[in-house]
Amino acid sequence: MTEIHGFTNPRFDAVRDAFAANFAGDGDVGASFCATLEGETVVDLWAGHADAERTRPWEKDTIVNVYSTTKTMTALTALLLADRGELDFARPVAHYWPEFAANGKAGVTVAQLMSHSAGLSGFADTMTKTDMYDWDKVTSLLAAQAPFWEPGTAPGYHAITQGFLVGEVVRRIAGASLGTVFRTEIAEPLGADFHIGLPASEDARVADLIPPPPGGSIANISDRPLTANMATNPAIDPRETRTRAWRAAEIPAANGQGNARSVAEIQTLVANGGVSKGKRILSEAGVRRALESQIRGDDLVLGMDVHYGLGYGLAGGLTPMPNDQCCYWGGYGGSLVINDLKARTTFAYAMNKMASTTTGDLRAFNLAVAMWQAMAG
Repeated sequence: MTEIHGFTNPRFDAVRDAFAANFAGDGDVGASFCATLEGETVVDLWAGHADAERTRPWEKDTIVNVYSTTKTMTALTALLLADRGELDFARPVAHYWPEFAANGKAGVTVAQLMSHSAGLSGFADTMTKTDMYDWDKVTSLLAAQAPFWEPGTAPGYHAITQGFLVGEVVRRIAGASLGTVFRTEIAEPLGADFHIGLPASEDARVADLIPPPPGGSIANISDRPLTANMATNPAIDPRETRTRAWRAAEIPAANGQGNARSVAEIQTLVANGGVSKGKRILSEAGVRRALESQIRGDDLVLGMDVHYGLGYGLAGGLTPMPNDQCCYWGGYGGSLVINDLKARTTFAYAMNKMASTTTGDLRAFNLAVAMWQAMAG
C-alpha cells in the first residue's frame, strides 16, 4: 500500500480512501489532491514518487507541470484586470494590441480569445519547440495570421495559443508579462507555490511527467485536421517539460508548475467570492464573470460537446457537473481543477503519470465525486 501523507478533515475520510485507491495496481506514481470549502482547506494529500523509477519521494512541496490547468491561472489574471476596469472582454483585441487586426481579425474580441472561439487554435506557419520560447515571435505570427474559421461561430480548443493571445493582451495593458502579473498580483499575495516561468532554483522540486502509453498521446485523440495542427505543430512531447528551457519560459496555456495545494489556494478565489486564505484579491462579481456563457457546441479541435465561459469550461458540455455554477478545466494527462461556486468549494488534482486525456480523467473525477458525496451526506 502506498503511504498517504497530509491532512483530511474527518468528514472527508472517504476522499482519502479514494486518493489511496488511485495508487492501487498500476495506478498513480505520484500525485496530490487538495480541496477547500468556504475558503478553508479541508483536504490536502500527497503520496508516491516524483519519478518513474520511484527513486524520489513525492514531498509536500513537490510541484509538477500541470499543462492546461495553467489556463485557469491565465483566465484569473485576465479576470483580475477586468475587475479593476483595465480590461473589457467585449472590446476588440486590436483595441489593446493594434497589430492583431491584420487578416480579418479587427472584430475579434477578448472574450473570444478567452472562450476558444477566435479561430486561432494553432499556427499556420510551421513551428518548432524552440519557437514556443520566443514570445515576440509567437505573438507576432498570431497577430498576422488569418483565422482557421469565422471567429465567434464555433468553439475550437486553443490548446497552446490561448495563453500567448490572452497573455499579450495582459502585457499590453499591464506593461509586464502575464507570468509576472500573475506572480505579483495573485500567487505571491496568497503565498501560493504556482509558477508560470519557473526559476532554476526550484528545479529540484519538480516531478517528472511520465508520458501516456503508446497511442495515447494528444495527437491520437482525433483525426480532425485542426486537432493534428494543434498537436503536431509543434509536436507536444511531455519529456520537454523536464528541460530548463521549458520551465523558464512563459507558455501561459501549458507550462504552469504547481501542485494541488497551490492550484486550490489560487482557484479558491473563484469559488469563494474573490477571497482565499483570508485575502481579497477580486470582487465576488469579478470572479463570477467566469460563469458568463460565451459559446457552446461541438469543439472543432477536441471533437466533443463543450460549453465555454470566460476562460473556463462550464456545465452543459460533455463533462458532467452537479450544477450550473461550476467552472473547471483540466490538463493533458489528467490534472484538474473544479470550482463549485454554489457549494463554495474548489477541488484540485495534480499528478505525474499521464493518462490519454486532454481535460482530466477518472482519477480526478472520482476524487471530486467523493467530495460532493461527503458534502451531501
